[in-house]
Amino acid sequence: MDQDNQTSKVTEFVLLGLSQHPNLNLTLFLFFLTIYTTTWLGNLTIITTVVSMPQLHTPMYFFLANLAVIDISDSTVTSLRMLRSLLSNSNIISYNWCITQIFFFHFTASSVDFLLVVMAVDRYIAIYKPLQYLLIMNQRVCICLVAGAWLGGFVHSIIQIGVLIQLPFCGPNILNNFFCDIPQVIKLACADTYITEVLMVCNSGLIVAVMFFVLLVSYTIILVKIRTYVIEGKHKALSTCAAQIVVLTLNFGPAIFIYDRPFKTFPGDKIVSMMYTLITPMLNPMIFTLRNTEMKNAIRKLRRKILHSKSSIFI
Repeated sequence: MDQDNQTSKVTEFVLLGLSQHPNLNLTLFLFFLTIYTTTWLGNLTIITTVVSMPQLHTPMYFFLANLAVIDISDSTVTSLRMLRSLLSNSNIISYNWCITQIFFFHFTASSVDFLLVVMAVDRYIAIYKPLQYLLIMNQRVCICLVAGAWLGGFVHSIIQIGVLIQLPFCGPNILNNFFCDIPQVIKLACADTYITEVLMVCNSGLIVAVMFFVLLVSYTIILVKIRTYVIEGKHKALSTCAAQIVVLTLNFGPAIFIYDRPFKTFPGDKIVSMMYTLITPMLNPMIFTLRNTEMKNAIRKLRRKILHSKSSIFI
C-alpha cells in the first residue's frame, strides 16, 4: 500500500495559466513584462529617492521604502515564473517549486499586510502625538517594527506550508491558475480537506478581514482628528492617509475575496489574483508619489542632481 502511494505521488503540477490560446502568449508576455518592469522602476525610484534625499529620512518614508522592497519581492515571486511559462509555452512546475512559490508568495504578501498596519500606527502617532512623534518613532523602533512585519509574514507562511505539506497528492495535478496558491493546490489533495480548509481560512481570510476592518476604523478616527483639530499640514496629512487607504483597499480587498471563503473556483478568481499579485505592486508607488508633493519634489531634485553629475563628467 505504501509502495503504491509512493509510486503515484504527484511530483509536478500543470498550470493552466491565463489563457488556453498559445497564440496569445507573446502578447501576454509583453503586457506582463511591461507591468513587471514598471513595478521595478516605480518601486526602485522610491527606494533610491528615500535613501538619497536627507529630507526623506523620516519614519514615514522609511516604511514607504520598505514597502517598495516588499512589493518588488512580491511581484517577482509570481511574475518571473509566469513570464517564463508564457515565453516557453511550458506550464509544468515541480511539486517542490510549487510549494516554494507558495511559501515566498505568502511570506511577502502577508509582510505587506503587516507593514501596512505599521504604517497606520505611524500615522496615528504622528497625528495624535505630534510633539512626541520622533521620540516615539525613533530609528530603533522603526527597524524593530519593519523586522516584526517580516517576521509576521514568515510565521504566517510557515504555518500554512507546515499544514499543506502534510497532505497527500496522488491524483489530478492540474491547477487552474497562473501560479501556485493554496486554494487551488489544496483541492488536489487525496484526502478530506475540510478541516484543513477551515484552518487555512482562519489563518488567512479571517485574519486579513479583521486587520482590514480594524485599519479602516483606525483611519476613520485619524481622518476625523485631521479634519477637526489639525490646522498646519492638514492637506499633506489628508493626502497621505487617503493614499494609504487606497493601498489598503487594493491589498486587502482581493485577498479577502480569495481567502475568506471556502476554496471553490469562481470565474473572476484569476482576475482578482492578478490584481493583488501583479497590478497592486505596480500601482503602490504611483499612488504614494502622485499624491505626495514632498516625494515628487524629492524625485525632481534627485533627477536634476543625477543629470548635473552626468553633464559634469562630459565637460
